[in-house]
Amino acid sequence: MKYAFLLVFILTIGFVNAQTKTDSITLVPQTQLNAAQRLMSGNYASAVTVGAYAEMLYNQPEGDNGELDVQRMVLLFGYRFNDKTQFVTEVELEHVNEIFVEQAFINYSVGNNISLRGGLMLVPMGIVNEFHEPTTFNGTERPGMDNAVVPTTWREIGIGVAGRFNNLNLGYQAYVFNGFKSTEADGSGGLSGFLGGSSGLRGGRQKAIQSTIDSPTLSTKLDYYGIPGLRVGLSTYFGKTQAEDDIETIDGANIGIAMIGLDARYAYQRFTARGQFINASLSDTEDYNNATGRDLGSALRGFYVEGAYNLLPVEKEQKLFIFTRYEQYDTHASTDGNLVRNEAYDRTDVTSGLTYHIAPGVVLKGDYQFRSNALDGDDVKDRLNFGIGVWF
Repeated sequence: MKYAFLLVFILTIGFVNAQTKTDSITLVPQTQLNAAQRLMSGNYASAVTVGAYAEMLYNQPEGDNGELDVQRMVLLFGYRFNDKTQFVTEVELEHVNEIFVEQAFINYSVGNNISLRGGLMLVPMGIVNEFHEPTTFNGTERPGMDNAVVPTTWREIGIGVAGRFNNLNLGYQAYVFNGFKSTEADGSGGLSGFLGGSSGLRGGRQKAIQSTIDSPTLSTKLDYYGIPGLRVGLSTYFGKTQAEDDIETIDGANIGIAMIGLDARYAYQRFTARGQFINASLSDTEDYNNATGRDLGSALRGFYVEGAYNLLPVEKEQKLFIFTRYEQYDTHASTDGNLVRNEAYDRTDVTSGLTYHIAPGVVLKGDYQFRSNALDGDDVKDRLNFGIGVWF
């Protein structure tokens, strides 16, 4: 039933879009900025810039109590030392009682096409890891595959370059980072592991909290924006996980990671669409699982496609999008050794709802999620969600 609903919705969007060809073209994918880019690109009279974004959510699983949460409140600060040198930072309060530094880096503009960056930065993988402000995506919750596979919000300490070649309609980023932390000594001569089957690499994010490094990792991103309304991205990440000095030579202490991502965003008149595919191949997972007792898969894979249509006239400041997103993601896409593939980790989410932009920077969201996995008899609860988001 849910797949029939998805098909009908996509066909309806296509029909309505065909009837509205007199509307102007929207170039949102090319011109959209995230919080850090907005702080760096503004022509401000003051050297100091401030901002914030926040999400307040209500989640109601079928048959369970609902949950109300100030999921995050992020304070944005920037300082312009001169025309070439800027500092950008984001301080995040999660669930009211946790504080993290999400970004803190120096940007030095060498020329029109290149900037040097160093500090705590977002790893440029996919869409949502860089563009996760609540007004930039549909759905009360971020896509599930971005949390389980990418994993959002993924940031580490590094140094690199960023810029664009406008004559080629191409943006680029390339960084050397520290990597995920995979293991630590458990106090009895063995190893404890941070990586696992259900959440993949997520538990290994070091987040600049006294991060350990024994080998660097390489992250790159290319964005092509030469076709009106379309932005296409290619992301890569290669390297090994990190372990403390006294255990890094133990078999299974580290694993290798080769991750690649493809993403696309498109806007035409009142219609928008986006899609994303991520695949991560992991090496030495058999040794890692034997050493830690974990169930890490040797491949993580996922994709989603989403279509949305603005129900209000294009010239209005307010926008009301009806959308549907279909996503599949599997953190046991393959396994090594004696580890049996867990089909509960092969998940499918279908999310349909409304996104109402009542003013620039203020959004109201409501959606329903049909959630399932490939394990026979496993009753995954569907969920109703509402949210309020702001960004300024």
